[in-house]
Amino acid sequence: MNDVVLVLSTAPAGDDTAERIARTLVDERLAACVNIHAPIVSIYRWKGTVERDSERQLIIKTTRERVPALENRLRELHPYEVPEFIVIPIDRIEGAYRDWLLDAVSAG
Repeated sequence: MNDVVLVLSTAPAGDDTAERIARTLVDERLAACVNIHAPIVSIYRWKGTVERDSERQLIIKTTRERVPALENRLRELHPYEVPEFIVIPIDRIEGAYRDWLLDAVSAG
């Protein structure tokens, strides 16, 4: 079984929240890399009302072992009451890239 996963989340697009979260997760070795996509439009139901917001999608590369700590830290850093946190297993990852990723999230 592969120990590398992707975690999807979103953050508000109108400020530096996405970059602040990404930097913190990488600095604290909870993520090897976080990709921040250009602003997207999200339409969703929240507390009985259909909402529309501009957000940034975060693709967080980490290990299965780091997921619980990453989830706790993301909830501390995130302004949303219920931040998106979707874990996607990786079936295959190239050797050198996998080695780099594992090293990047190791305790050092």
